[in-house]
Parts: sequence; C-alpha cells; structure tokens
Amino acid sequence: MRRIRRLVHLVLFCPFSKGLQGRLPGIKVKYLLVVWLGIFVGSWVAYMHYSSYSELCRGHVCRMIICDQYKKGIISGSTCKDLCEERSLLFQHCLSSSPSQQVYRGLWRDREVIIKCGIGEALRADSRPDSVPRRDVVLFDKPTRGTSMDEFKEMLLNFLKSRLGDQPSLPALVSRIITMADVNRDGKVSLAEAKSIWALLQLNEFLLMFSLHEKEHTAKLLGHCGDLYVTEKIPHTSLYGVDVPPFLQSLLPSIAHQLIHQWFAPAWPRRAKIAIGLLEFVEEIFHGTYGNFYICESSLRNVGYNDKYDFKMVKLRKVATEMTIRGFLKGRHCEQNGDCTYGRDCTATCDKLLKQCKSDVVQPNLAKVCGLLQDYLLYGAPLELKEELQKQLRTCMTLSGLASQMEVHHSLVLNNLKTLLWKKISNTKYS
Repeated sequence: MRRIRRLVHLVLFCPFSKGLQGRLPGIKVKYLLVVWLGIFVGSWVAYMHYSSYSELCRGHVCRMIICDQYKKGIISGSTCKDLCEERSLLFQHCLSSSPSQQVYRGLWRDREVIIKCGIGEALRADSRPDSVPRRDVVLFDKPTRGTSMDEFKEMLLNFLKSRLGDQPSLPALVSRIITMADVNRDGKVSLAEAKSIWALLQLNEFLLMFSLHEKEHTAKLLGHCGDLYVTEKIPHTSLYGVDVPPFLQSLLPSIAHQLIHQWFAPAWPRRAKIAIGLLEFVEEIFHGTYGNFYICESSLRNVGYNDKYDFKMVKLRKVATEMTIRGFLKGRHCEQNGDCTYGRDCTATCDKLLKQCKSDVVQPNLAKVCGLLQDYLLYGAPLELKEELQKQLRTCMTLSGLASQMEVHHSLVLNNLKTLLWKKISNTKYS
C-alpha cells in the first residue's frame, strides 16, 4: 500500500516538485501543469466517446434480432440472405445518434451503402440482456394469418390515407408497395413479406423515401429485411462538404464555424447547382403527388450532395407530412406560438382566446431553405450577381402565412431565384 500511495503522489504532484524543477531548469511548473491537464482532459474525452459509442452503436443487436426473425420465417426481404446467411451485407462505421435508431455505413456487394434499423421496441419488449428480444410480438404483428390480398390492400390504402391524406394517387402507391413486398417475384405476397413491408411503412423516413422515390433528390432505396433497410450512400452529408464534429461545435466560436465552412465549400458555380437542386426539392414536396410535406428542421446536416454536385436530402426523418403535423396540432393546448411547434421549426399560431393551436404551419419550406442558402450563396458570389441575389434571398426569407393561400407568390419567388442562378451557370461545365 505504501508503494501505491507513493506512486499516486508522484503522478499527481510531480509537476509541482521542486526537485524536478531543479533537475530540469528549462521547464516551468505552469507548463507541466498544462501538460498534466491536457492528459487528464484527453483521457476524459476518450472515455466519454467510448461510453457514448457503446451506448449508441448496437449494430450487432440489430443483426441478431433481424436474423432471428428471418430464421423463424416471421420476416422476409431482398437483403435477408446477404445479411444472415452469406454475410455479404456488412456493418462498418456507426453513424447512430440514438440507441433506438441504428444507422451504419456499410458494404454490400462491393458497394458502400447506408444501413438503418430500429431496435427501440425490441429493447423494451424484454428487459433481460441475455435473451433475444421478441420483436415478432411488438412489431411484426400485422397483418395476421388468414388476411386476404384484398384485405391487405385495403389496410395499406387506409394507412396511407391516415399519413398522407386522401390523395387520388394512393392506389398507384399501394401497387408499388405490393410490388416491393413480393421479394421472390412469384406474383404473390407471403405473410412474412406482408409483415415486413407493413413494419417498414410504420417508419416515417422509409414512408417518405418510398413516396418520393421517383424523385432524384432522395437517396435510392436498395433493399430491406424486415424493418431493416439499405440505401445508397450520399458522399457529402453537408452543404459545405464537411461539417464540424459534434464534440467541437460547442467549443468553437461561430466565426470559426464560418471559416471552416468557407474553406471546404465547393466552388460557387457548384454551390449554385446544389442550391437549384434544393429549390427543386422544395418545389416537389409543395403540393406534390402524395400531398404536402414540411421540412421541420432546416439544418446544414440534413442536406447534402453527390459527387456530381446534385442535391440530395440526407435526413428525411426531419420531414413530416401535412397529416402528421395536423394530427399533432389538433386540440393541442397552448399559451404561446412556441407551444405549437412540431419538430424544431414547424410552428403554427396559438389562438390566445381558445388556448389551442391552429392547424396550419406559418413559415413555408421556401423561407427556411432561403435562410440556409443566404450565407452559402452570397460568399464568393460573382459581383455582378451579388446585389440581385441578396435582394431575392431577403424577399424569400420573409415569406410567411399559409402556403396554400399564397401559392402563386411562393412559386414566383422560387422560380425567380432558380432562374437567376441557372442563367449564371448554364452553358458552362458546371451545368
């Protein structure tokens, strides 16, 4: 014990020892203190990173659950064999931000992909860590055995109406869902195939991705197994090409963020092309084929682009359908407008007399997007364009009121901005 106490004393108080200072006269006590503090802080950061990683990243649990259900014949999918038998679908780098929503960068048939899997329900279903969670009880419970194909189609149609609204295009969407569910292409949908596609549709991001699948601004859906699904990897997951790591964001001042973004940002003509794609995406989800969609967290980390500088929406989880927002706001008690906020910035007005939220979002998607694009486009913009660009972005950012009541003005502002950018880069190598 005496030796241990002596060792602890040397480690903790060595920087303050006069003897050491005498032997190393060139080193001052304060420098040793800084080094000691650096080692302590570095060790603490490494420990916290490891702790958060082990908490957030549970790809092995996800694989275990999915493959257990697949082997029991409860679920099916186009990637099940590769995931559970051939092991050719590999989890590589964890990107998860929540333990219940597993996101991994992976490899499938020599192609980089993104793998997404939810395990929240499974972990709540059985508290014993050494047992396989029974997701068949809590998630893969519909449709039940004996459900006919016509009944299943009716289930799908009613579900889509509740999420997307009563759109005339929904029967065509049901047909696409049935086609995707029929993994073995035998013209029939087995119970396992039906359970898998039904579980997938409960995931908001998958539903939106599937609804917008024909558009070029969302990641391509490559396959699924149960409620695990695989998409293409988007090379650049921020408008600026690189984002400040989360653990540094709170430490660096805003000016440092701005300088980093400007340093790594693509050339201005390429940024203009990406911005046009983002504006086109806003146009697509405004009174689109399957109703209205709202961007409820306008952040640089939710939007990106591919190697050809085509815009891609990175996180569709931050997009919500009009029906979802209306359901959230209906009958909701409020004292101020902030009480009527879905997500981070889909805000409706509060009726101060009735103390209830109104049902319409005040700020349209276009105004939020222009707020993102202001610094992005004005930095490095051609001098002959900058003044007009700044004017149009300012007009765009002040858009408010119900989008349905100002559709013409909304479209005019959007088209003017697209035209201004396109004229500058058309007939060049950047177009």
